[in-house]
Amino acid sequence: MIDLKKFEVWFITGSQHLYGEETLKQVAEHAQQIASSLNAEKEIPVQVVFKPTVKTTEEIYEVIQQANVHPNCIGLITWMHTFSPAKMWIRGLNILKKPLLHLHTQFNRDIPWGSIDMDFMNLNQSAHGDREFGFMVSRLRLNRKVVVGHWQDQQTVKEIGSWTRVAAGWHDWQGAKFVRFGDNMRYVAVTDGDKVEAEMKFGFSVNTHGIGDLVQVINDLSDQSVKQLLDEYQERYTVSDSLLKEGGNHQSLIDAIKIEAGLRSFLQNGGFKGFSDTFEDLHGMIQLPGIAAQRLMNEGYGFAGEGDWKTAALVRACKVMGSGLPGGNAFMEDYTYHFDPSNSMVLGSHMLEIDESIASGKPKVEIHPLGIGGKADPVRLVFNVAGGSALNASLIDMGNRFRLLINEVEAVEPEHDLPNLPVARVLWKPYPDMKTGCAAWIYAGGAHHTCYSQNLSAEQMQDFADIAGIESITIGRDTKLDQLKKELRWSEAAYK
Repeated sequence: MIDLKKFEVWFITGSQHLYGEETLKQVAEHAQQIASSLNAEKEIPVQVVFKPTVKTTEEIYEVIQQANVHPNCIGLITWMHTFSPAKMWIRGLNILKKPLLHLHTQFNRDIPWGSIDMDFMNLNQSAHGDREFGFMVSRLRLNRKVVVGHWQDQQTVKEIGSWTRVAAGWHDWQGAKFVRFGDNMRYVAVTDGDKVEAEMKFGFSVNTHGIGDLVQVINDLSDQSVKQLLDEYQERYTVSDSLLKEGGNHQSLIDAIKIEAGLRSFLQNGGFKGFSDTFEDLHGMIQLPGIAAQRLMNEGYGFAGEGDWKTAALVRACKVMGSGLPGGNAFMEDYTYHFDPSNSMVLGSHMLEIDESIASGKPKVEIHPLGIGGKADPVRLVFNVAGGSALNASLIDMGNRFRLLINEVEAVEPEHDLPNLPVARVLWKPYPDMKTGCAAWIYAGGAHHTCYSQNLSAEQMQDFADIAGIESITIGRDTKLDQLKKELRWSEAAYK
């Protein structure tokens, strides 16, 4: 599992020398208490690190400069306990490279009606100071998250924790490497894109390795590494009889295990956080990497089929953001529809590669023919996915900008057996309804590949887009097509 506790968000409090040493001492004590309390909250999966009160242009610049280069700092939480003149923040905010959350709170929850005086007012004037700071962030056109509420209120804590997950996902992209085995699926548009622009915008790189580089690693594997994985398969899954040692397809299971072990070794040795492949370019491989991709995704790697590097990167980011939460995040594709007017829904699946982080029950290891790719019958995990709230997210290249498209959905339990469908699968109803949700997705140019998430919210995905500085479009319970089409036209004008 991806460990978020190694990451830090720095809690920075603004004030000024105007109020005197006694007031500044109280400011520091209050800020330290808030940071310590937030750091102890289970809802916040990263460390909240207190930083001394900043009172001058130089102090602000220095702490932001330190945050920019600190390897474990993933973002800043700022709070103005008193009035902090915002011109002091210009130089520091101009160099800020980390995500920013502005916490609009105050130390005391309630007004002390019987004792309040001007000393209290001068000390506890976040309602005043945060507006000054907020103006400057807006004036500088910096994206940030604003959370309003008392710091001990659990809703406030939950919102901060949610944002820190998003900041962790963004941090993980910085300097990340994704490998493409082969090129994009021939003639396909939406899975391709500008990898140079992506590296400039998102911080991760995508580069291609020939499939022969991977095949060489697979062929060099030791028998011991294969045996260890074989034992794990038999303990973790229900393995079909034909794949067991006495079965006629046992060698196919060994071949699949070698592909998994070789892929893992290649990714680890290359420092890659995800990968894509395409069935049109697997020369030298015996079968498509079905169960290998499924299991590596479950470990936290990003993946998408057919050369779709954008979705592979998005899956990895969602894996990081959702780490430690119930449910999972997986590569997905809208595959086919059930157009019953009274019960319309989507069947989501892929040829092979949906990972077990979203599985309901114990997956089965099976082998079945695959009508494309021209390879031996591939081994794969087969399972259903539980019902419940979820979303699909798609990262697409619109030419002059990237767009993150989000559709909230409600997954449903399978109502029928699917004995002849040998793949992992999930059924869902898109919001606001089937006709509107599907039409809105198509109007917005959404891809057929997505990241399917059981534990992230549309708000978190919107926050992620804000940090990246890209467009986001959400299709949810209240979406209306006429309004969505206006939003798309407005976006087109804004990015022209």
